[in-house]
Amino acid sequence: MRYLKNVTLKSLMIATFISLGLTSCSDDDETTKDGGSANLTVRMTDAPGDYEEVNIDIQDVLVKVDSETEAEMEAETDADGWVSLDGVQVGVYNLLELTGGITQVLADTEVPAGYMSQMRLVLGSENSVMVNGELKPLNTPSAQQSGLKLQVNQELEEGENYAFLLDFDVEESIVTTGNGGYSLKPVIRMNADANAGMVVGAVVIPADLELNVQSLVKLSNESVTISAYTDAEGNFALNGVPAGTYDLEILPEAASGLSVYAMSDIEVGPNETVDLGELEL
Repeated sequence: MRYLKNVTLKSLMIATFISLGLTSCSDDDETTKDGGSANLTVRMTDAPGDYEEVNIDIQDVLVKVDSETEAEMEAETDADGWVSLDGVQVGVYNLLELTGGITQVLADTEVPAGYMSQMRLVLGSENSVMVNGELKPLNTPSAQQSGLKLQVNQELEEGENYAFLLDFDVEESIVTTGNGGYSLKPVIRMNADANAGMVVGAVVIPADLELNVQSLVKLSNESVTISAYTDAEGNFALNGVPAGTYDLEILPEAASGLSVYAMSDIEVGPNETVDLGELEL
């Protein structure tokens, strides 16, 4: 099974990862036509910024696939070649609940085999952020009409399974406007490495520290940096890790007074999940 793992939501993913933001369609993509279909799973995850809630109203997921079998899906294909995925789990999702390896399946369906150039998320009107206990509207310019376009550029082979994990960077995606409002200018990242691994673990704070401490976990080497925040229980999951040797840093909230935790020479193999267990600060 071909599994396309993600980058991490609030992550500081760079280097080998594909940065997905608001983009325009490219006319230069080389296309390869194929028959049959491939299975496509779309998941969503995130990591927190300085907000109590970040609620995103997902109404549709569309893909653009160049395929000889597109005619079979004419009813769901618009004039520009966009196909609405079957069975999209529409609804309002709090992105800050999608941490520590938790994901939300948005769609799991078959699409025509061929070259998928783009994906598009169409948002509804119920987008909001909670700041200091107050729920405020989150403006989503153009996302409710044309949707958020993501560059994919992936060949889908007949009979294969593909999983795309869309990773929202909350801290970079929300912009404070001059009138005290909030706008969504999404930064979404995705890794298309079928052989990527994962590093998981749990950060343990001292028992005598009566605080809820959230930590930023960073995994890096000379070419790749991947990061994620811990969830409420201290768990973390770093997805889309290319095979290699890495250093790990855990940066607890500054207000906790805790020191940075460091670990070296973490080996990650292809498709391997490395469990670091409990890491005490």
